[in-house]
Amino acid sequence: MASSSEKRYNPQDRTLTFVDGEDELDFLCKDFKSLRAKMSCGHAVTPMSLTDHCRRLLDDEKQCRFVCGLPKCDAEWSFEEVRKMALLTPEEVKEFEDKRFRNAAKQHLGIRECPGCKSRVMRTDLSDLSVRCTVCTARKKTLYKFCWQCLREWKSPALRTDSCDNEGCQSSLETLKTCGDVVFKEVKGATGCPSIRACPTCGMLVVHNGTRCKNVVCSQCKVSFCFVCLKTTTECQKIQPYSYFDVCSSGVAPRQTSIPVRQIR
Repeated sequence: MASSSEKRYNPQDRTLTFVDGEDELDFLCKDFKSLRAKMSCGHAVTPMSLTDHCRRLLDDEKQCRFVCGLPKCDAEWSFEEVRKMALLTPEEVKEFEDKRFRNAAKQHLGIRECPGCKSRVMRTDLSDLSVRCTVCTARKKTLYKFCWQCLREWKSPALRTDSCDNEGCQSSLETLKTCGDVVFKEVKGATGCPSIRACPTCGMLVVHNGTRCKNVVCSQCKVSFCFVCLKTTTECQKIQPYSYFDVCSSGVAPRQTSIPVRQIR
């Protein structure tokens, strides 16, 4: 069975669009002797380079999507497209599916490793930072909780939504309060906007680096929202006139003083 380094496109495959010679689209291609074909976003790949790129993406536990990654191109590829264009072997298909499920579980189901026993624990109450580990509780024969934020044994006696009493467990509210302002390179008039926001849908802290437009996509709940006014992108776009690169008509939303909690239904 062919390895990643041996995979080659069939030049007779009429379902592919091939790229010849020097081309600005070969952002992933290192094997210039192989035929290069265009992805749906227009950029060129070889089976080997696409396989390696997607494997690196999934090695990041926060990633469960296949994205182009070329500057100014945030196109997302379907798994079907990746499987076809990367000529994935059955072993690679299973590898990618397993990694995608693992990463998605950690991001969307709220799963982390207990610092005491390393077993996977799911958080069901998103308003409580203290999480009970049933394995450690059974082993120690006493209630064992750990902090979802700093992943250390829980110390605070009361339910907390910002931090526990462990040193260095920084409150998300403190982060929102003390972070500097973002300097937008392309969004006009958006001065005094904090560089870190809590996603208005789920409360995940999101950073804007000042490039591109004012909209960002939360890596946890996948909801797109306006970093300036803190409305979802859909709601922000309803307010006319609308521009991706101008300050919102409602102005810059003030620093947040509470963390939104995602409602599970």
